[in-house]
Amino acid sequence: MKERDPLALDFCDLAVSSGLTRRDLLQVLGGGVLVFVCVRRAGAQVRRGAGQRLPEDVNAFLHIGQEGRVRCFTGKIEMGQGVVTSLAQMLAEELEVELDAVDMVMGDTALCPWDMGTFGSMSTRFFGPPLRQAAAEARAILIELAAEELGVPVSGLRAEAGTVVVTDDATRRVAYAALAQGKGITRELHTEVELTGPEDFEVIGRSIPRKDGVEKVTGAAQFAADVRLPGMLYARLLRPPAHGAQLAEVDVSAAERLEGAVVVEQEGLVAVLHDDPERAEQGLALIEASWSVPDSDLDQETIYDHLVAVAPAADIAASGGDLSVGERQAVLTVERRYLNAYVAHAPMEPHAALARVDGDEATLWASTQTPFRLQSEAAEVLGLSEDKVRVITPFVGGGFGGKSANGQALEALRLARTVGRPVQVAWTREEEFFYDTFRPAAVVDVRAGVTSEGRIAFWDYDVRCAGERGSVQFYDIPHHRTAVRGSGWRGEAGTHPFATGAWRAPANNTNTFARESHIDALAAAAGIDPLEFRLANLADERMLRVLRAAAERFAWTPAQAPSGRGFGIALGIDAGTYVALLAEAEVSRESGAVRVKRVVCAQDMGLVINPEGARMQAEGCITMGLGYALSEEVRFRGGRVRDLSFGTYELPRFSWVPEIEVVLLDRRGEPAQGGGEPAIIGMGAAVANAVFDAVGARVLRLPMTPARVLAAL
Repeated sequence: MKERDPLALDFCDLAVSSGLTRRDLLQVLGGGVLVFVCVRRAGAQVRRGAGQRLPEDVNAFLHIGQEGRVRCFTGKIEMGQGVVTSLAQMLAEELEVELDAVDMVMGDTALCPWDMGTFGSMSTRFFGPPLRQAAAEARAILIELAAEELGVPVSGLRAEAGTVVVTDDATRRVAYAALAQGKGITRELHTEVELTGPEDFEVIGRSIPRKDGVEKVTGAAQFAADVRLPGMLYARLLRPPAHGAQLAEVDVSAAERLEGAVVVEQEGLVAVLHDDPERAEQGLALIEASWSVPDSDLDQETIYDHLVAVAPAADIAASGGDLSVGERQAVLTVERRYLNAYVAHAPMEPHAALARVDGDEATLWASTQTPFRLQSEAAEVLGLSEDKVRVITPFVGGGFGGKSANGQALEALRLARTVGRPVQVAWTREEEFFYDTFRPAAVVDVRAGVTSEGRIAFWDYDVRCAGERGSVQFYDIPHHRTAVRGSGWRGEAGTHPFATGAWRAPANNTNTFARESHIDALAAAAGIDPLEFRLANLADERMLRVLRAAAERFAWTPAQAPSGRGFGIALGIDAGTYVALLAEAEVSRESGAVRVKRVVCAQDMGLVINPEGARMQAEGCITMGLGYALSEEVRFRGGRVRDLSFGTYELPRFSWVPEIEVVLLDRRGEPAQGGGEPAIIGMGAAVANAVFDAVGARVLRLPMTPARVLAAL
């Protein structure tokens, strides 16, 4: 077999899946302790969506080398969310090693256990527990080995800082490295081990500087577009002017005459390749093409009527009581329609990939959130078995759900197979915008009523074309119904004019904007302070805790809105985390411009692995949330995307960033929950409610551009 890293193997099925015998394993390993952990005992049955489950034996494995360093292998990738640090903290805690001794290997399909992908804020809450279990079992194995080495019962030993120490005689100790050196021991632990309790944490719960920080600040970090191979070519591809356009005629003769250019023309793919990327661009400009472009009158203004007309039948996500009874109990009713626009992911790093095909094997270096999905897709394109395709994921420069599709990598793969040389495809910013899977535009209708006592009597909620996540309300409402029409994902024919998909906390931004705006509208109609109104209509203790924590830090004082202060509230739940946002904003009555001055965010996210990392995530969510709240909107006409650069698509600027305070509730005894998305879901509503409180204008459509604020005024 071709020489490869012997650790490119899965837990428990390792020898079977690789075809290696125990003798083969020991020979190729050459030293070190390879730890097999059957994580079924960790209860690591990870479910996502409608019954999807990760296999029980793929969630964690590690290797302790002769030099004492620990390699932790995970199918998760690092795209700025900080799991390269927090996962290492969890392993170091249970294995009893210094954090600096842990090397993370992430998103390499030849080295790491299978993983569905990095999305949904699942890395810490789903991969973390089995990783900790694996490390704890590895520690127990090392203590067993040390017992044999030192002639001391296991009960007389303890692990600390990468060594096993005799409890009664600290001078007698053996390092993990010494246990690994030259032994090549493979064994499976059959006894139960206990995880470290919160009261004994030394690494978990500490604010640790990011392991990738220096690399990224100094520019040393490698991304997919930075990878270079001998003989590689850069590719520029012919692109349609609009989604749905068909190539009618193409003339590549002028490009073929360009010195050093290689022109590829095959079904669905016309490209110019060159060893100089600028020459490849010049060659692309020489191609003459005509297109058949379908007519469409859809644009960013007419899309909402279209979505209402084509939305599928409703699925009832939640219901209770009897709406007609609640309607009779209500003394006032508020009915509103909320809209939000298409929004781009706009990552700092556009999609990029480098592909190499060697006979019946292929390797891809790709900016992807789903390396194992890409492995399967690439194998299908090449007609190979998956074990013949290796995907390596360098650092990813932002994903937010937009790098779950792998179009650029499959383009590079097809071209590399055709020309017999490594090929890099790096999308331009224009291509990034055009081929993005946008957050879907959506329509939400809400009708609700309040009793004379200030209690919500009924809640009738109908969301079109966004999805279910975050739609089910958590208030104490006796009569309610939540209807969801469409998932918001690409593949729903006739709904959206281009691809849509996951955008950081998919659907939850839309649903939280509508729900929390409407809760505020009910409070205003009832003449009740918006904080007091929420407290009176909540029974969920976790939500009450985060709301009170945020209000205390914010120093909220009751007042009926609009109070002129510019205060807004939004609550939500995402990735298992409860979040409360309180915002302060000022609004220009002359221009309609909104400036967010301050945001307080309180989160109950269970056990916090790295508090500083969690705060950074929340701060990033709040800053990114300013974009969809105030400025970000994809303009289009039919299949033509009009915003193809940052010259017209406006992201939040440094000057927009408010004072941000993050409160993390101490819940060390609870399981860790997701932190990558929760704080973003409430930004639209918190700012909209602050605008209403400031000037009495209720903006029902995102983003809240100055023109829309003036129109509301």
